[in-house]
Amino acid sequence: MNIFDILTLLGGLAMFLYGMRLMGDGLKEGSSGALKRVMEKVTNNPLKAFLLGLGVTALIQSSTATIVITSGLVGAGILTLRQSLGIIIGANVGTTVTGQIIRLLDIDSSATAWLQILRPSTLAPIALIIGIVLIMGFSFKSSKSIGNIAIGFGILFSGLLTMTSSVDSLTASGVFESLFSSLGSNPVLGYITGAAVAFILQSSSAAVGILQAFSAAGLLRFNAIYAVIVGIYLGDCVTTAIVCYIGSHTDAKRVGIVNILFNLSKSALVLLAVFLLRQLGLLDSLWERVVTPGIIANTNSVFNLGCAVCLFPLITVYEKLSRIIVKGKPGTEDKYKEKLDALSPAFFSTPAIALNSCYEVLSSMFNAAKANISLGFQQLRRFDAGKMKVIEEEEENIDVMADRLSSYMFAMSSHLTSDTHTAILDQYHKLVTEFERLGDHAMNMAQTGQTLAQKRLFFSSKALAELDILEDLIGRIMEHTETAFRNRDVDAARHIEPLEQVVDDVVYAMRENHLGRLRSGECSVDAGTAFIDVLGDLERVSDLCSNVGVSVVARMTPTSQAHDYISSLHAGKDEAYNREYTEAHEEYFRRIEAVAGKAPVLVRS
Repeated sequence: MNIFDILTLLGGLAMFLYGMRLMGDGLKEGSSGALKRVMEKVTNNPLKAFLLGLGVTALIQSSTATIVITSGLVGAGILTLRQSLGIIIGANVGTTVTGQIIRLLDIDSSATAWLQILRPSTLAPIALIIGIVLIMGFSFKSSKSIGNIAIGFGILFSGLLTMTSSVDSLTASGVFESLFSSLGSNPVLGYITGAAVAFILQSSSAAVGILQAFSAAGLLRFNAIYAVIVGIYLGDCVTTAIVCYIGSHTDAKRVGIVNILFNLSKSALVLLAVFLLRQLGLLDSLWERVVTPGIIANTNSVFNLGCAVCLFPLITVYEKLSRIIVKGKPGTEDKYKEKLDALSPAFFSTPAIALNSCYEVLSSMFNAAKANISLGFQQLRRFDAGKMKVIEEEEENIDVMADRLSSYMFAMSSHLTSDTHTAILDQYHKLVTEFERLGDHAMNMAQTGQTLAQKRLFFSSKALAELDILEDLIGRIMEHTETAFRNRDVDAARHIEPLEQVVDDVVYAMRENHLGRLRSGECSVDAGTAFIDVLGDLERVSDLCSNVGVSVVARMTPTSQAHDYISSLHAGKDEAYNREYTEAHEEYFRRIEAVAGKAPVLVRS
């Protein structure tokens, strides 16, 4: 044994870990949208949740990622703690799939030609060639993601081969043989070793893979590795629990605690079962046997499946224990706390879920601003101190959501690799500003109503009737804006612009009408100034809705079309726009003219 052999071993380990990370990242990036949709649809059936956890982990090659994602979904209120329990157990079983892939090391040169293709020494270059061809030779939507998966697969097996070849050189020294022999006689040391390695690598799959690489050199016996495998379960889940616990919602923290409780139970159950089987003599033929990568993979799978079957009936016990360990704080949850808790950095590795968390907060901001605009109209007619408090609280909530969301999206931006995800984030950066400003204009309207009440000023009946007309028009625009944003609906977005242009016309006409009322003495100067201020706020509201519509069109259509969208409309080149603008203009101006014929009544309705 010399320093170069050790460097080769560590280099092989580095390739193995990087290949696993690259393959997992590619799988998560390519499937994150489907992954989110599937996990959201989990039912209260624990068996379905178990199968979901198993399948997702087998897909993305990481139980840690599955459980952290689950924790975030629980924190966002998409899943309940009880729904997550089956996913946690399934994730612990799904992580054994990697070991079953690595067992291909068992295929030797005497195998048939078809099996020879599955040998790592054959698969590695094939996967690398496929990956580089996809990345450099193709440009379809998923070519880069699929290429990265293939490259990761090839690097993983190349690292395994490098590790196994270096282990062959190191066996001559006898040091490793003595080390693993000592583990066979001291299961506690083996357990601690497994836990430490998994904690350092932050991956049970990687830790088991290293064992499989050593086993290919004929160094390991069953009595030396079973305790190491059991220790790996604990080391891996501690890292997961830490990630789930930091800055999370109460139930999200409990997800990490349940994972620890399950793995502790699993460790105790496996150790007890091995002890009893050993005492009964049922493990005599296996105890001193030299293990292969296949035996390690099967042992790991049997341990996990057996424990899942035995411990699955105890999931409600784990839930109760987690509630005892992580105590809730009733009454301290803010209205939007769950939405904000879902803005977790844990989702950066799964952009579709992170962006969905942003969408949920944006939806809350828009709904709050829309509700405040409606209350603002009411405050202009008859001021209510209780409603004013509601408006002020919601305005504060909108500001908090805007600040938190902006910071989260800024931190997320460096983690995005997909052009689609980047385009969505760019749109959300624009919308958070627009939605915050909608809330500001609603607040301005409410404060105008408060000022009128304090000064005992009133709008004339004609002014109030005109506000009714404008409220109806703004309401139509807000509905189209909500549909366009919620559904990425370009048709709804295209309805906004003609109505926004009508708002500009209506506001101009109402200003002229109001100036006439001021000249004739129908309305006081102070009340008249307030009315003009309100018209300005409502005009800005329609402008902001127009910006939202344009952002939807820009995201869902080619750049050149989006760039020319507004200019082409205002140039009269769009017949649908012209027709809708004309119809709405005629409708609302008929109503304005009808109001102008009413006699003035200086009483607030």
